[in-house]
Amino acid sequence: MLSHPVRIALIGCGGNGSQMLTGLARLNHAITALGHPGLHVKAYDPDTVSEANMGRQLFGAFDVGASKSIVLVDRINAFFGLNWEAVYGRFDEDDHRQFGMAIACVDSARARHEIHHKLRRQGVHYLMDLGNRAADGQVLFGELTDQPRLVDPICSRLPSPYDVLPELVDLQAKEDDTPSCGLAEALERQELFVNQSIVTPALSILWEFFRHGRLTWHGAFVNLRTGTMRPLNVREPAAAPAETKGE
Repeated sequence: MLSHPVRIALIGCGGNGSQMLTGLARLNHAITALGHPGLHVKAYDPDTVSEANMGRQLFGAFDVGASKSIVLVDRINAFFGLNWEAVYGRFDEDDHRQFGMAIACVDSARARHEIHHKLRRQGVHYLMDLGNRAADGQVLFGELTDQPRLVDPICSRLPSPYDVLPELVDLQAKEDDTPSCGLAEALERQELFVNQSIVTPALSILWEFFRHGRLTWHGAFVNLRTGTMRPLNVREPAAAPAETKGE
């Protein structure tokens, strides 16, 4: 993750995803200037831009009717001189180029459940999940692999995001997926800057990860109504058993 280019699948380019994609481009620009080989992002989204997306998501009137992922990636490639990729469609586990990391910015348990199984079958190691409600939300960063790790006194495994919050992939949970007809209605359902408040700690986690090769915290719970952010700290690694001396 520090010495080779990292391929990232960004799944979802809506409220959180559009902010995240722009942040990843800024992150890539910074870490490459510091010597990192860089990131290559492939963005997936099956939706087109609607008028309700303008203002809360990073789209304008001239984007209405176009593919969310293609609009955003074309804009970022032109601005930063990149060659990132966009797919007008859902994430495909059969993508011929494997990813080292995935970032899920979807809004339903069913979508998360499907993505989770696809990523595990593909062997993706790291997953970051971003989600929000009207004025609060969370970001969780963890590992998906079940392969045993060699004992390392300074490292501990990160739990999967869906081990931390199993309800995120609970198919029995009732969800409201009714689309908004306009920006005013959309703002009745979600605060204007809630997505930005979720994406900022997510990018801070990735900055520490790629810049310093370590993590102090791997998630956060944000609430705009109370003005709080509660980090999810990385657990200390278990102490190695003390050696016993023979008589």
